[in-house]
Parts: sequence; C-alpha cells; structure tokens
Amino acid sequence: MIPFLNLRKINARFENDFKNRFEEFLNSGQYILGNGVASFETRFAAYCGVNYCVGTGNGLDALRLILEAYKVLGKLKEEDEILVASNTFIATILAIKQAGMKPVLVEADASSYNFNIEALKNAITPKSKAVMPVHLYGQIAPMDPIASIASQHHLLVIEDAAQAHGAVWFNGNKAGSLGHAAAFSFYPTKNLGALGDAGAVTTNDPALVSVVRKLTNYGTATKYVNDLLGFNSRLDEVQAIFLTEKLSLLDADNHTRRAIAKRYLSEINNPKLQLPNWEGGEDHVFHLFVVRVASRGRFIDYLKQHEVGCLIHYPIAPHKQKALEEFSKFHYPVTEQIHNEVVSLPMSPVMTDAEVSEVIAVVNQY
Repeated sequence: MIPFLNLRKINARFENDFKNRFEEFLNSGQYILGNGVASFETRFAAYCGVNYCVGTGNGLDALRLILEAYKVLGKLKEEDEILVASNTFIATILAIKQAGMKPVLVEADASSYNFNIEALKNAITPKSKAVMPVHLYGQIAPMDPIASIASQHHLLVIEDAAQAHGAVWFNGNKAGSLGHAAAFSFYPTKNLGALGDAGAVTTNDPALVSVVRKLTNYGTATKYVNDLLGFNSRLDEVQAIFLTEKLSLLDADNHTRRAIAKRYLSEINNPKLQLPNWEGGEDHVFHLFVVRVASRGRFIDYLKQHEVGCLIHYPIAPHKQKALEEFSKFHYPVTEQIHNEVVSLPMSPVMTDAEVSEVIAVVNQY
C-alpha cells in the first residue's frame, strides 16, 4: 500500500531531536510563551524574509487575527468586503465572516486554480477593502497583477499562505512576504507541519504585529492589563520547538516534492487525467499534487483497488456548503467543475523512487 501521506515516516526523521527538545522544555518549567516560541518566531520571520512573526493557535486564527487587528488600527471595519477565492478551503472564508466582514467569492482560473484576474477586477466595488489571495495547493497566486489591482483600488493584500511554506515568487520573495500580512497554518499535514494545531502571522508592519500580539493573548501587552478585547490563540511552546527543528529541512523537503512533481508531470501519460499547470519554478512547493478526472469516483475506486492512496481537496465548493447558504444562489462554473473533478495523488518528501514509479504505473494503466 502506498499511503497518501505517511506522517509517521516524515516525523521519524526528527524523533531524537524532538525527544531531546521536549526534555529541555519539560525541565524549563516555562510551558507557555517561552523561549521556544520566541525562537521560532524569529527564525520563521527571517526565513520568510519579513521583520515580524507572531505565533498563533492555528491558521484560521491567524487569518482572523489579521482582520481583527486591522479593525483596531482603523484600516478595516465590519461589513467591509474582502475578495477571496471561490475554490479555497472554507477556513479562509470563515475568518472573514467571524471578523464581521463580507466575503466576496471570486471565480477560479481553470488552469492555475488561483484567482481569475478578470473576475477579480470585476468583483471590486466601493465596499472592497482587501484582497485575500490563497496560494492553493502550494502554488503562489498571481501576485504581480493582484498587487497592481490592489494598489489601484487601495486594497490591503492579505496572503492565505497556509499551503505554501517556502514557495518563492518570481521576484525572489517568499510566500508570507508578498502582501501587507500573511497567515500560515502548521497543521500536521502541511509542508512545515507541527504535531498538533499551530499557526502564525507574518508582516513587516510593526503597528499590525503589536496589535496581533496583544490579541493572541487576551488583549494584553502586560500581564493582567487588558488593552483590547482579545482572544486566546497562542502558539504552543511544544509545537514551536518541534517546528524549529523541522524548519531546517523545509527547503530540502520542498525540493524533493518538486522532483516528484516533475516525474509525475513528465511520466504520467493518460488522456483521462488533467495534470497541474506548472512552469518548473520555485513558486510551487506541491503541498498537494492535484489532478482532475471526469469520472472521479471510478478513478478513486481504481486507485484503492491498486493500493494507491488519494484524497479529495476539496469535495464540496464553499458556496455549496450548508454553513454558507447565503452563497447558494451564486454560480461559479469553473469552481464547481474543479471541486467535482480534483483528486490529490500521493506527495511527500519521504516517498521512495519505487513508490513514485508505482503511482505513475498505476495511473497510466487507468
């Protein structure tokens, strides 16, 4: 059996370091917001090429905290419209709604699965105050035209970089540094994954980071002195020390993922499948390798019969979700087709050459 993702094998590479660091943590007696969090924040900010990083409880909170902080700073307010991809994971949209703002769903591009730029332009209204590009599946959204449109209409740019750790845009800047602020998730399956929930906000804005840091910790900068109505969404100390260990291998792991993707793209030859569109650069870190198949159910059954793991990211479009019934009257044909056809093939930095070859052989025989 070739698993879709073998988290045990991924994390086994760090097991001795994890145990040593956990023992240090246990002996420190400081279990929340200790040196481990501070160290990771400093290192991850430097890795992303920004001045600041604030750890959060998870990626959803990271997105919401950015929006809440901009409300405190007077740059956003409730009922403002935030432009967001119609084919994203629902967490992106939940953050906007939970902050009291209005998500405006923008149709996807059929080849990149990121924003359709013309649709983005057409979605802008006088109430539009921010655009939230999602680097879906690990591929950076088209940031040059997005930045140009945002500048023209005075929009904030907030990256949902939850799937794009280490992806590099064509100007040499990394995901997390391409907008006014960015949110990351370190969910265990991510390219940089914790062993539990974790997230972070990155930015070059000192005013924003000051407010976000307060909001993560009950609205305090000084213990028991509450400046804001805050939340409890701090990066866990244990997860921070684990993430610091894993950060050292992130670039190498992303390189391996791209090498597997190159093999898939060059060796999978089956007209029933539509393969990802990628020019071979570092703008994609292949958090997921997503193909499209018209008869998805039959294809998935075939993979199961041949012991090749797979998942669907994501089976239901956001505007079709019961939780977002207010969007059910809208029609996004490209998004709907994407959600009806996508299948994610095995992709992992610990896959062997033999496993990759087996996946290719099985898919070609479909």
